[in-house]
Amino acid sequence: MLSIVKGIVELVRGMTITGKHLGKHAVTLQYPEEKWPMPERSRGIVVLLSDKETGELNCTACMLCMRACPTAAISIDAPRGEDKKRRLVKFEVDNTICCFCGLCEEACNFAAIKMAPKYEFSTENKEDLVWDMHKLQEMGRDVPYEPRPKKKPAPKPTPPKPEAGNSGSDTRPVEPPKPSAPVNPGAAEAGPEASEEKTDDTKEGEA
Repeated sequence: MLSIVKGIVELVRGMTITGKHLGKHAVTLQYPEEKWPMPERSRGIVVLLSDKETGELNCTACMLCMRACPTAAISIDAPRGEDKKRRLVKFEVDNTICCFCGLCEEACNFAAIKMAPKYEFSTENKEDLVWDMHKLQEMGRDVPYEPRPKKKPAPKPTPPKPEAGNSGSDTRPVEPPKPSAPVNPGAAEAGPEASEEKTDDTKEGEA
């Protein structure tokens, strides 16, 4: 008997909620015809950003994103050339192990990588979820971002200019002054006793 009463109460409660929404606009999206727009800061998928004018990648191969990734989902190969600069050859993201934490985006200093608000990348083959550099760049073409200026190297310090009247041609070191020699070297060698005898003789001659 008690279970029947509880069932009736739950039925009335459910019908009450349904009656509140009768005659109102439906809130259910008719997927896939209708899709919910994801927020701008949502962690959807990792993409690479390109320069808006030249179309080249903003990545400088600094590898900060790869070091910041906690699951090692980012793989970068950028050997140095003859000019000691890195050339980006390989940039892969394994979405099967990516945890979408966004640490790669926070570590980047040049607006080169971003978590784009995109979804619907399910597939039956897991190898299709490993995106190379070209796939990542293509997925990030239409992603808005604020460009960050690349840091310029610090200027080299300029040597101080020579003062007026000094040609700067004489670069010889200045020798320290030599100590002056005593007036009477013999007296200095004889010591204080000889000097005392000399003063006594002088006093007798004056007397």
